Amino acid sequence: MSAAVERCDVCIVGAGIAGLNALFTTSQYLSAGQRVILLDRRQRVGGMWVDTYDYVRLHQPHPYFTAGNIGWTLDAEPSHLATKHEVLAHFDHCMDVLRRRLTVDEYYGWTMQSDEEADGVVRVQCRSDDGRTMVVEAKRLIKAIASDVEPNDPLPLSSTSVRSVSPNYCDMRSGDIDASDAPVWVIGSGKTAMDTAHALINRHPGREVNLLAGSGTYFAHRDRLFPTGGRRWWGGLTFNAFADEVTRMFDGTNEEEVARHWRERCGVWVTPSTGNFLLGVLSTAERDAIAAGLRDIVMDHLVDVVDRDGRAEMQLRSGAVRAIDPDSWIVNCTGYLLKHSPPYEPYTSPSGRVLSLNARGATLHLTTYMGYFLPHLMFTGQLTEVPLYELDMIDLRRKCNAVFPHALMTLAVHNLSLIADALPLSVFRDCGLDVARWYPVPRQAVGMAQFLATHRRRRPHLQRTLDTVAKRFDVHCGPLARSNAPLLSQ
Repeated sequence: MSAAVERCDVCIVGAGIAGLNALFTTSQYLSAGQRVILLDRRQRVGGMWVDTYDYVRLHQPHPYFTAGNIGWTLDAEPSHLATKHEVLAHFDHCMDVLRRRLTVDEYYGWTMQSDEEADGVVRVQCRSDDGRTMVVEAKRLIKAIASDVEPNDPLPLSSTSVRSVSPNYCDMRSGDIDASDAPVWVIGSGKTAMDTAHALINRHPGREVNLLAGSGTYFAHRDRLFPTGGRRWWGGLTFNAFADEVTRMFDGTNEEEVARHWRERCGVWVTPSTGNFLLGVLSTAERDAIAAGLRDIVMDHLVDVVDRDGRAEMQLRSGAVRAIDPDSWIVNCTGYLLKHSPPYEPYTSPSGRVLSLNARGATLHLTTYMGYFLPHLMFTGQLTEVPLYELDMIDLRRKCNAVFPHALMTLAVHNLSLIADALPLSVFRDCGLDVARWYPVPRQAVGMAQFLATHRRRRPHLQRTLDTVAKRFDVHCGPLARSNAPLLSQ
């Protein structure tokens, strides 16, 4: 049976936060009667938030996690760290708002299999969960698959006496793990590990909770980035100032110096050593609660758990062996982001008709920002003309985790400088993702004025830094070759 054919002006693949931002930007350019098709492999809007663990909380204050400038309806203080279900409810609200602005046909449970361009049309081959096929013929395609995060499975362990679980399939606040008083070993030291340890410690103070922390992680200090009360006027450190200072210091070779500076100036951590920084955020109160509740922190990596002579043993990468109680819980909190390595794809096709928001051709520090800003370039015919740098984040993180966050911030500052020259200032004013909005308007205005006054003359340093990273680690990091294809009309 032949596949059904659907035609539209814009097809967006991915209904997570990046896809919602792409849809928001699209709504500002399409006129009445034009059609958008939104596809997602999940059964509802929400992306990774549909699959993630139930006790997850946002890093940042919730108002700045949205589509475009759509406000939250949640009756909570701005500093509230929204839960999974609050985030999903906000995504539903965003879709309600966007459905009133443009014609959107939503296809949930559909996966894009391939796409190809011919004669000014992008043909997208799709398949549903129940085996149906469909071809979408679109004038433009936005692939907002982003990091394509999947749930973490329990770690495969040789031992049959311990219980290996994952936060995605085992809520720390209920079920067998909640009813048990056996020791827990949290594997990892990033955001998922902190959420998991925090949930366990808050639920059952005094229970034995341990951290197998790998090389350790430090976080940006929430109390410094998002001060409350009067300190919003005179204290704290805006994220824009944070990124500015890091990128002025970083030259592509001195990541250890930059990390030391920032750990002391704006860092917070639980582990005795801190080999990783993935732009996560943690407060003093959270750090203190977790640190006080942990029985032990082991700085090593798990290889396996085996049963030997009636006891369970953790075998560690260093060669050390650690005896643990046979009925212990092993919780896989090794993280989600950038774990898979899909084929490289540039952020734009030569014609500018296909935009791909992905980690191997990243242009900004977060997929939310990519989903918001890059469609503006697409619809104004500038996607193939503005010489954005793109970075293979997956390859860089695999080769040098220490340089990764500094290179990512450098990439973002460089490309936002180019975007600022290409798009009207109103695009930046309408960006509700900007966490600088935490601060009063006068401080925001000062920060914007400083950026506009300095960003062009800072560009050569940023380019040299990115070129140094590319050469030093042999990673893809640079502008795409410019195409001679004609610009798309709006």
